[in-house]
Amino acid sequence: MTVPFARSARSSVGLEWEIMLADVDTGDLAPRAPEILATVEEASALERYTVTGELLTNTVEVTSGVGDTVAAAVDDIADAIAAVRTFTDSHGIDLLCAGSHPFAQWYDQQVTDKTRYHKLIERTQWWGRNMMIWGIHVHVGVDDVNKVFPIINALAVYLPHLQALSASSPFWAGDRTGYASNRALVFQQLPTAGLPWPLQDWSQFEGYLDDMVGTGVIDDVTEVRWDIRPAPRWGTIEVRACDGMSTLPELAAVAALVQVLVEMFSRRLDEGLPLETIQPWFIRENKWRAARYGLDARVIVDHEGTQRPVVEHLRDTLEQVADIAVELKCARELAGIETILTEGASYARQLAVADAADGDLRAVVRHLVGEFRSGPTLRDHLASTTP
Repeated sequence: MTVPFARSARSSVGLEWEIMLADVDTGDLAPRAPEILATVEEASALERYTVTGELLTNTVEVTSGVGDTVAAAVDDIADAIAAVRTFTDSHGIDLLCAGSHPFAQWYDQQVTDKTRYHKLIERTQWWGRNMMIWGIHVHVGVDDVNKVFPIINALAVYLPHLQALSASSPFWAGDRTGYASNRALVFQQLPTAGLPWPLQDWSQFEGYLDDMVGTGVIDDVTEVRWDIRPAPRWGTIEVRACDGMSTLPELAAVAALVQVLVEMFSRRLDEGLPLETIQPWFIRENKWRAARYGLDARVIVDHEGTQRPVVEHLRDTLEQVADIAVELKCARELAGIETILTEGASYARQLAVADAADGDLRAVVRHLVGEFRSGPTLRDHLASTTP
């Protein structure tokens, strides 16, 4: 199988954000996407952004155009959300985002009426029906197909960093899971989801696709659902490991981090330098640690097995890429990483809200709705809910 890799502008950015729809009164998920799409899709036909459906009818996905900068892509996302709100604000629907809904149940959800989704559910059964998960996808343009897998393998070292920053699924179907990102471990139950195979070049990827299509595992390349994958149609590397970000500034921060890492690795390849990787078993362990402990995780950062607090290693990384961020005009967005490290990721904020509300998960939903709309700090929320 020959799979062409499209031409794209180097380090260009595209964003996808999966958004929950919740009933304004109960906070439970609402299967209202078909109504929203019928209104918004036609009105936004000439815009840079798109608004589409997803596996479940409780979700819409907003997608940016191709941005020269993170800021341009984020502007598209903001415009898309504004378009969605023209319907939701007047129809009793709240918008929110996290890796999971705090208390919704899988058996109450409706599958979108599309052949590809029905086929997925038929094959995956209980696990497929349990995919009540929301994430972000960050695309970054790569100028040479020969760079794709070296960069993917180097990015895998930073998967726990990205997963810890975005971790936002501490609750599952009403239970406090003990994980910062329960979504990370649920999603990998699907066929072809989870960590990327450590392939060395594009020809090996084409061989992988031959095997998977030939044995009936997938029909085409879009069904490869790795945490980091090539997106041949767009000429990008797509990072899919992250939980759904709860606020737009946090989405921008993580997108900026992905962009500068890809550019840093691309420059090293241009200079003829090898990219550092670590053993696949270290990568797997790091994923579990980040899912379990979030920003409190200690991660394995090199081939020798050196372990460091993920927050400490992230701060070192921010210093390393600071000049690149200035060149790519994303320094302001990248500064949001330090805000997450200082104030806590979404999972920690959700847990604090639940504790302050004596375990009432409806308060967590209200918190997430408020953050999604205006991004209040945890301190503001607790001040408004504490007697």
